[in-house]
Amino acid sequence: MTAYGSRMTAVLAALFLLTGCITGQGPKQTGGTFIGAGLGGLAGSQFGSGSGRLVAVGLGTLAGALVGAEVGRSLDEADKAYAYQTEQVALETVPTGSSVGWSNPDTGHAGTVTPTRTYQAPTGAYCREYQHTVYVGGRAENAYGTACRQPDGSWQVVG
Repeated sequence: MTAYGSRMTAVLAALFLLTGCITGQGPKQTGGTFIGAGLGGLAGSQFGSGSGRLVAVGLGTLAGALVGAEVGRSLDEADKAYAYQTEQVALETVPTGSSVGWSNPDTGHAGTVTPTRTYQAPTGAYCREYQHTVYVGGRAENAYGTACRQPDGSWQVVG
């Protein structure tokens, strides 16, 4: 088997293991798994080249899914509402490099949103990259995303 074939086999095995982890999860954990997998895959795509990049994407997807599942399992609907509202405020009003926080007094969960880059997309839409840190049980988990301003003034996550 070639080095490429070995890497492909490892990536596929990791993805099959990930699929097995998804069964039996609640909706919060499943959502966290998929969001984490997407962000992990995106982060992994920034490393390596050729077949090495494929391995990095697979490993990033797996790691992101595991972290996302844990965070998703821990956050309730109120936590998600606080986080979403804070993302909207941060993307609309907070200068690049500054942070705004949220906290749910009922669960003790909290987070911060920090816009890290602002730019105008080729479509003309204004977009912002950001970091959202969520604190659950004293542990910080970081997620990174990009959102673009919609015609109605809201911000939609695009990556």
